[in-house]
Amino acid sequence: MFTGIVEETGTVGEIVAQEDAARVTIHGRRVLEETRPGDSIAVNGVCLTVVDLLPGAFTADVMAETLKRTSLAAAVTGASVNLERAARMDSRIGGHLVQGHVDGLATVTAIEPSENWTTMRFDLPEGLARYVVEKGSIAVDGVSLTVVDVDDSSFSVSLIPTTLSETILGTRRVGDHVNIEVDAMAKYVERLIQWRNP
Repeated sequence: MFTGIVEETGTVGEIVAQEDAARVTIHGRRVLEETRPGDSIAVNGVCLTVVDLLPGAFTADVMAETLKRTSLAAAVTGASVNLERAARMDSRIGGHLVQGHVDGLATVTAIEPSENWTTMRFDLPEGLARYVVEKGSIAVDGVSLTVVDVDDSSFSVSLIPTTLSETILGTRRVGDHVNIEVDAMAKYVERLIQWRNP
């Protein structure tokens, strides 16, 4: 479980393709502190398990399902990524509860800078609009954000300068793909209602 508060941006290192998976090396600094093999680290919002620790880096296996659903399939050596270690039970939750289970890929459709913030709009993958609400929470590339507005096919967020400078969202351009995770509570509520009203 994560909070959507990015600890640092890291860099993609070696990518070794396998028959139905890939092993990636991610370079970082802060997220390696007190980290051991088996721990979870979110990479652009994707929960990955640390396989090995290297000097200044860790390796992780990325399954075919993850490659199919996330932007990690298009990762290249040298790319910047958002990194967050799993949350501790005794820490503050500065964002919202994020599972690291990406629901789909969205595309940046508009970027509107202003003096003190930037508004960014994304399309919504089919079937996800019902889980997104105005002023609700959503994770974009692992960053906990508040939804400004939403319609049947897209949503927008407002990004403060700190978010733009401390995460890779500041480098995103129109047409870029981002990982989206909706608030899990909405999916649980829907499932409970389905069980109650079969």
